[in-house]
Amino acid sequence: MAGSLYLVPVSLGDSRPGAVLPEETLNIARGLRYFIVENAKSARAELKRIDIGCPLQDLDIRELPREPDQAALDALLMPLREGISAGLMSEAGAPAVADPGAHLVRAAHACGIRVAPLVGPSSLLLALMASGLDGQRFAFHGYLPVREPLRSQRIVELERESRREKRTQIVIETPYRNAALFSALLTACRPDTRLCVASELTTPQESIATRRIDLWRVGPAPALDKKPTVFLLLAE
Repeated sequence: MAGSLYLVPVSLGDSRPGAVLPEETLNIARGLRYFIVENAKSARAELKRIDIGCPLQDLDIRELPREPDQAALDALLMPLREGISAGLMSEAGAPAVADPGAHLVRAAHACGIRVAPLVGPSSLLLALMASGLDGQRFAFHGYLPVREPLRSQRIVELERESRREKRTQIVIETPYRNAALFSALLTACRPDTRLCVASELTTPQESIATRRIDLWRVGPAPALDKKPTVFLLLAE
């Protein structure tokens, strides 16, 4: 009988695993000995934090290529076909969401392996919940272009789509470029568009604020450097 592929959420930032992960999720993770991860070093640190219950060197931890080919996916799934269950872990939050783990999940479905998502934090959903923006219609767009004018052009496109579809638009950025994206949003968006900036979710440093663009422009800019942040906008 094939093993199961458990999608194991991890804590965000320096939040305590016990504060954001249910006991059932922790118990399942502690019972696994095979993990497929985005980054082996950070995965070992997280497994140590949840008290995996055995020496880390006894675990089989394999990294998932960012753009894996079929041969790589087949090799990662082979232990599951032989009856060993595995935990798929992302760098932070929910695996397979804005994460290369989706390739492995698709491959598992294709060969009939059970996929079991476990309850845990998703920064995207937490930010949407706390934003006060439209939670009925929303879309996640990942990263925007880094260079101008492409970044501002894309922001204008997303704002127009938001107004037309009455849809919340969600984007993220590499933490050290957060300030540049925030500045571009203030420059490119219309004054009455609402922008939520949600940083370091579930940690003691958590900060969430939603304001109109015109109010963001006159207030002090949030300190976003090197802080994991989700940006949400809604044009009304």
